[in-house]
Amino acid sequence: MGYRDTIFALSSGRLPAAIAVVRLSGPHARIALKLLINKEIPDRSPRLVAIKGGDGALLDRALAIRFDGPGTATGEDIVELHLHGGRAVVDAVLATLGAIAGLRPAEAGEFTRRAFDHGRLDLIEAEGLGDLLAAETEAQRRQAIGQAGGGVSHQVATWQDAALNIAARIEAAIDFSDEDDVGDADVAAIHAACAALGGEIGLWLARPPAERLRDGIAVAIAGPPNAGKSTLLNAIVQREAAITSPIAGTTRDVVDVAVAIAGVPYRFLDTAGLRGDTDDAVEAIGIARARAAAAAADLVIWLGDDDAPEHAAVIRVAAQSDRRDGPDWDARVAHADIALSAVTGENMQRLLDLIGERARALLPRDGEVALNRRQRDALAAVADSLDEAVRTRDLLIVAEHLRAALGAFDRLTGRARTEDMLDALFGRFCIGK
Repeated sequence: MGYRDTIFALSSGRLPAAIAVVRLSGPHARIALKLLINKEIPDRSPRLVAIKGGDGALLDRALAIRFDGPGTATGEDIVELHLHGGRAVVDAVLATLGAIAGLRPAEAGEFTRRAFDHGRLDLIEAEGLGDLLAAETEAQRRQAIGQAGGGVSHQVATWQDAALNIAARIEAAIDFSDEDDVGDADVAAIHAACAALGGEIGLWLARPPAERLRDGIAVAIAGPPNAGKSTLLNAIVQREAAITSPIAGTTRDVVDVAVAIAGVPYRFLDTAGLRGDTDDAVEAIGIARARAAAAAADLVIWLGDDDAPEHAAVIRVAAQSDRRDGPDWDARVAHADIALSAVTGENMQRLLDLIGERARALLPRDGEVALNRRQRDALAAVADSLDEAVRTRDLLIVAEHLRAALGAFDRLTGRARTEDMLDALFGRFCIGK
């Protein structure tokens, strides 16, 4: 796909700054550079140049670099201007570029969209780049680097080659055999290949989802009224995120707080106190929301004396150990995984360590790239088609299931274009990307 217009934008951070990078991409990039500096510079050879406006006035002395396509980040001719990072300097250069015929300001994500359109990266790598720009924790950065660097794309290419080989074997078996007399050995071998490929994909689908890294592991703090849930939340996030009070029922709604601990993103959910019947309609709504939040959370911290709600991952806490009052304290401790005081800090680090241990079981292992929902849906469609292929002996029908699998691979990598989805993806990027 070729573009007739050339785009430009500030591609570095907020001004003022020490250096500001203005990027151009498109067929008029080299012409625009010559108009700005009144000379040619070699490809991929930085030069200190005088940048002048349309009236010949000096705008800045800067570093200019020219990258000739198609072997560039966008697949087009690119020019980068490394300017002094004052607002007036950048504004003057951008205004001069805007007055050149064939140039226009870039839209959000347009540089990356052009890279995708010119085959410089696929949709999986583009999603990884978008996640890298949004990464706030070390775990998010590692995950995004894995996708943006082509880790998933290379694996998908291997699977595509395997599916194409199976399809070729099917065609050969059909072409060189009587349609009613395809050998059992041929069918068995094709079924085995489909099953093996589906098994590999199934292992990837069984990995923890990328959303836990992107959105944070949801940890619900639940229990009866006045169990110390809000105090514990504030101690964990180290700020007054929730209102605390000795009055039962202070928390009426779910308080959702995002925080990173040891490089892992979390969403801690402070919930309303759980108890039986209540005459307060608002409290009843809060209790219902608390139960729903605990059921949907990845991990529950339970502060009650009674049995915790049924959940795959629960940490039972005997809270308010600074009080240690009442004859049931020893029974509470025996029933809990940990006893602590959010007020004095007793065993708070042990709780954070325990949360971290449980969280690691919910996240991709080191070096393991997770899949987002769109990618999992596409791969699940591949796996379903391969599973259907194994269920039939008719190789014509098996071939149809292989074609469906290859189509799902194309949706995964973006070869089967869906413009609305692409617009939504690249619209997440900043203007200069």
